[in-house]
Amino acid sequence: MGRLSVADYRAADKLPLVVVLDNVRSQHNVGAVFRTADAMRIERVDLCGICCCPPNPELHKTALGAEETVEWRYFKDTLEAVRALQAEGYTVYAVEQAHDASTLEEVAARVAGKTAVVLGHEVFGVQQEVVDACDACIEIPQYGTKHSMNVSVTAGIVMYRLSEALRS
Repeated sequence: MGRLSVADYRAADKLPLVVVLDNVRSQHNVGAVFRTADAMRIERVDLCGICCCPPNPELHKTALGAEETVEWRYFKDTLEAVRALQAEGYTVYAVEQAHDASTLEEVAARVAGKTAVVLGHEVFGVQQEVVDACDACIEIPQYGTKHSMNVSVTAGIVMYRLSEALRS
């Protein structure tokens, strides 16, 4: 199936894409983000606030070892993570419904280079002060009666689409 070993994965080039989790409370959601990050071969996951960190048996249930291949950092405060990324030259997007948000497709059409996306708490979303500190917002258009999706599902959609854009 062409899968990389852990050593080969760690040595492989990664996409310049970082996922920032802002107070995501579910260990299973955090694990799912790690697993998708591994699949897309993104650079790193930044865990902030109440997010659990590896090693964690509940996180491992969904990450299935991806927490050992994907680089990660922990920040007590998400705002600190956003500012650090911006200082490192990343364009940082909050994935959040906002008045001036661009659609995921609009961002994918123009994305180039170091990119980070911030995804928020399962109930409260991305903290407003974090949204305000980001360079822009990404919104995934939704056409049903619900106006939100599970954070790990959203992360998967965003990682997939931006990773495809960054590969081209």
